[in-house]
Amino acid sequence: MYIMNKDVLILGGGPAGMASAFELHKANKSFDLIEKNTKIGGLAKTFQYGEFRTDIGPHRFFSQNQYLYDLIEDLIGKRWIKVNRLTRFYINNKFYNYPIELKTALYNVGIYKAFRIISDYLYEKSKKIFIKKPPSSFEEQIVSDFGRTLAELNMLNYTEKVWGLPCSQISNDWSKQRIKGLSIRAIVKKIILKSRSQPKTLVDQFYYPDTGTALIYEKIKEKISSGNKGAVKTKSSPVKINHSKDKITGVVVESNGKKTTYKSKNIISSIPITEVIALMQPKAPGAVLKAAKKLKFRSHVFLFITLNKESVFPDQWLYFPDREIPFGRIMEPKNFSKKLCPPKKTSMLIEFFCWENDNVWNMSKEGLFDLSIGPLEKAGFIKKKDVIDIYVHREKYAYVVYDLDYKKNLKKVKDYLKKFKNLQLIGRAGSFRYNNQDHALEMGILAARSILENKKYDIDEVGSEGKYFERGYVK
Repeated sequence: MYIMNKDVLILGGGPAGMASAFELHKANKSFDLIEKNTKIGGLAKTFQYGEFRTDIGPHRFFSQNQYLYDLIEDLIGKRWIKVNRLTRFYINNKFYNYPIELKTALYNVGIYKAFRIISDYLYEKSKKIFIKKPPSSFEEQIVSDFGRTLAELNMLNYTEKVWGLPCSQISNDWSKQRIKGLSIRAIVKKIILKSRSQPKTLVDQFYYPDTGTALIYEKIKEKISSGNKGAVKTKSSPVKINHSKDKITGVVVESNGKKTTYKSKNIISSIPITEVIALMQPKAPGAVLKAAKKLKFRSHVFLFITLNKESVFPDQWLYFPDREIPFGRIMEPKNFSKKLCPPKKTSMLIEFFCWENDNVWNMSKEGLFDLSIGPLEKAGFIKKKDVIDIYVHREKYAYVVYDLDYKKNLKKVKDYLKKFKNLQLIGRAGSFRYNNQDHALEMGILAARSILENKKYDIDEVGSEGKYFERGYVK
């Protein structure tokens, strides 16, 4: 057993972990970052298949934090491109703009359904005058805000497809993060007043690294490798976290069959919080272990199709709320950057949301293709003869699940882990908070600064302001 002494040990090489590492590198602090996979970037990895590249899903960058823009521009310079955004829903063989355009939506659904949308909305608004009970689930909140007919047109169906749970079993916290600030009133206000204060989801541009979002983290890794105080070590996994009283005393890491015990003063973890609990020695109390087992992660499988055609659609990505369509979202990487595919060809990323070890998770790439090609041909997007090749990739810990009990279970787990004064939890999986790439970067930066400045930053507050997440500034 080797013994390693580093000031800081970072678990996980996703956006949050890499951001922590970069801050520590700039301060010439001694650290090691360990990552179980061969590639860094976490859910922001970019894969290359021959001449084609793709991210794991749609990654566009927007933030309210100017420091993050400056950081990325310094890293990748002119390779930080501005993209005109187009995103739509595909429902019942018709396109609906996202965010919704009321005029288009009412036209698409027809007179009868348009009347129902408006009458349901007015009914919910009038009901609030007499019934003051706050919504207790995502379903109740969305129906209250939009009316039953519009809610079922896309939001409820799509949400159930993503999370694999009835919306009545999903916490209202999900609407606070992803829907807050959007309403029929806000949409009408945008149309009539062209207000500058509308939800920033309505911005029509975003930034993107020209060869894929992983370029940011590859550049960070290059910078770290040029120094002599920090290292990024892939194919390395924690197998035990030793602790005593209020401190983590050592982390046993396995790499290429060899084990090393890190005696680090500070631990920053972006690996799934449930894995942290499972690795604790001595074991966590029974109530904590039980609560951790109840925290759910939704998994993700992508089918990547390379195509012998120039274009599929003008959008960066499309949503598919209809239940009879097996996938939830498709993306055309070329519409993010022309450098993601060779000339006169294109590709598609088809996203399936699933549970680990369910039928979709275990399905072969051929099975997923057979499942997808029918709806794709029916919609007129591609024909089977256009396909060059197909590839598959799986992510076990893609989304944290906000079920009705997640908050009380998460509190038990975090209350236990907070007693370890030299442990910080960051990132989506590490903090069990559904956040965007910019929030993960900010968490990582604050964790590093907490160590460098000997100051306790409240990392849990990042991304929890209750404001709509899809907002940001485009210069």
